Amino acid sequence: MTLAVSSNRGPLYDTVLLAHVLAALASMAVVSIAGAQALVLRRSSDLSPAVRRYYRPAVNWGGRVLFLVPVLGATLVALSGGAWSYGDTWIVVGLVAWAAVALAGELVLWPAERRLQQLVATWPSPTSVGAQAAAQPPEAVSAPGALFDGPEVGLDEPEVALRQRRALCLRVAVTAGWMVVVLVAVAVVMVAKP
Repeated sequence: MTLAVSSNRGPLYDTVLLAHVLAALASMAVVSIAGAQALVLRRSSDLSPAVRRYYRPAVNWGGRVLFLVPVLGATLVALSGGAWSYGDTWIVVGLVAWAAVALAGELVLWPAERRLQQLVATWPSPTSVGAQAAAQPPEAVSAPGALFDGPEVGLDEPEVALRQRRALCLRVAVTAGWMVVVLVAVAVVMVAKP
């Protein structure tokens, strides 16, 4: 195990290594949860309280744990006593892969999640849909997605909203999926140190 191998570097090194590993695992977990929640939302016609809670408007600070990983990694290089350097291939691979994951998070994943938060915030609750249905004739009641605008011509508002939501959910799920794959590959490289 990596922790056992590094124990000869001292308790500070081991503590930073543990924090580095935990930050990487937390990043993987947060990104995985983002992808899973997007898939749940993509399939939902009625939002559960758990989905509403996940998509409440807020910054995904848990995802920003990702930025601790290279900071702690740089600290490990400094504490290694010259055993590791930025010229080591496995460190370069790790930094490049981390940069790709961080860019994907900042440019694709988290902006799409914010848009989903906006959609979910305006999505009617089951009680308001029931009240709307009781107040209008059946042919006048639209699906919950009718609250959103869409550029598609020839489609009714519920269909446009459904397509937008599904496209955003798919973008989040696919981005999160490949981010996790890259993070796992980097973890393998970090442990193997080729």
